[in-house]
Amino acid sequence: MAVTIEDLYRSYGVLADAKDDLSQHKDAYQVILDGVKGGPKEKRLAAQFIPKFFISFPEMSNAAINAQLDLCEDEDVSIRRQAIKELPRFASGENIVKVSDILTQLLQTDDTAEFNQVNAALISIFKIDAKGTLRGLFSQVLQGDDVVRERAIKFLSIKLKTLPEDVMTKEVEDFIFAETKKVLEDVTGEEFVLLMRVVSGLRVLQTVNGRQQLVELVVDQAYLEQALDTADPDTVDRLLQCTRQALPLFSKNVHSTRFISYFCEHVLPNLSTLTSPVAELDIQLEVLKLLAEMSAFCGDMDKLEANLNMLFSKLLEFMPLPPEEVENGENSANEEPKLQFSYVECLLFSFHQLGKKLPDFLLDKVDAERLKDFKIRLQYFARGLQVYIRQLRVALQGKTGDALKTDENKIKVVALKITNNINVLIKDLFHNPPSFKSTVTLSWKPVQKTEAAAPKRPSTEDMGSGGSVNKQIPAQSRRGARQIYNPPSGKYSATIGNFNYEQRGGFRGGRGRGFGGRGNRSRGRIY
Repeated sequence: MAVTIEDLYRSYGVLADAKDDLSQHKDAYQVILDGVKGGPKEKRLAAQFIPKFFISFPEMSNAAINAQLDLCEDEDVSIRRQAIKELPRFASGENIVKVSDILTQLLQTDDTAEFNQVNAALISIFKIDAKGTLRGLFSQVLQGDDVVRERAIKFLSIKLKTLPEDVMTKEVEDFIFAETKKVLEDVTGEEFVLLMRVVSGLRVLQTVNGRQQLVELVVDQAYLEQALDTADPDTVDRLLQCTRQALPLFSKNVHSTRFISYFCEHVLPNLSTLTSPVAELDIQLEVLKLLAEMSAFCGDMDKLEANLNMLFSKLLEFMPLPPEEVENGENSANEEPKLQFSYVECLLFSFHQLGKKLPDFLLDKVDAERLKDFKIRLQYFARGLQVYIRQLRVALQGKTGDALKTDENKIKVVALKITNNINVLIKDLFHNPPSFKSTVTLSWKPVQKTEAAAPKRPSTEDMGSGGSVNKQIPAQSRRGARQIYNPPSGKYSATIGNFNYEQRGGFRGGRGRGFGGRGNRSRGRIY
């Protein structure tokens, strides 16, 4: 016969009055457990009564948890929420892992209120036993179906950083790091980024040694021991995202040498053949920006001369020779070459940073003809640069506040920063011998306090559908009767600024050892 409301209240009264002798009334507790088979009212009462007396009947714990679990899966969302709300009361002793495992699986709900209830319940049992809770969470990350795994990883990436230090002890953080390394053996691109956020925020890893361990994690995922398949967008995407995750970890004590060597040996030689993982992404500029940012943290390098030579060769490609002149001294009718300032800023900065480690490279390692060719290109570029800088300064003179926020002026501000950076670096190389002492802040990096504040970089929409600005500067008169100098048109990339393509495409395709599409996993209830 079905349990009624009266039966439930009667059994509750028996147990409440028994005080210290509850274990003698198993029949009364069984009636409460049977309440999960009743109607909606009986189920709501059972959801409250089962956890209240749970601790007094350890031999019935499995039956009690399973009864509560039945309520967590009820068709009535209000019953589910009530049952989920009470689940943390079962989280004691050995049951903590099981409760955490159950709650993690319940993250797959699409009901917002219910999802928030599950999150709150998980947070509450974290404060009871963080390590036990993590065992349940990571169990589902490693073995659960894809939806549960995805939401469990997102939970970890969002909620762990909100927990206080008395919960996130060193022992707990060490456990998180150890378990995360297991998960990273088989992840998608999005999972990798989220898990790196988890471990990067651990206090135990905020030391030089800790950050080095994080870099090793990224190196393992980046496949730096393999040649780059430039035709495969997933392989290129993997390298870009791994490099982006490693960038914040680099410092004067944690070096970027392996990444820089890989870029110089495998990426720069194939720069023009790289397949972009995102259609609107300027993949060449993205790579050069990453290389430039890393170059400031390069340590001792085995193949320094060879890598500098590759940078030098690539720099020559983006620094055109002056157009040939016809007999009357005027420029030929051929189209003026474009000055690709964004690319040159990145390459010059990288060359300048690595050049500090081999300051005699241009004098002793480059043959005379090649050096002469470089100086001609450098001089031509510098002359065109001066024209742009003067025009940009005139255009921006006296403009402040809202006037600098127009699309046109945003572009000019960014362009001025790029050209100023290039100008400083070129001046260093014009020294005899070349100097590598000047310091500049890359145009897309946050401005320093000592610098004048500039608006953020323009978006692709700001720059127009072409993604760049090509300006033909009119002829400028020069002193006396000297020939007219027509500076070449310039190019400022619209993608200058922070990397913003992250996770549009993710890592797709085969898994192999790390990134890629995850295989199907078991589904359904596996408590």
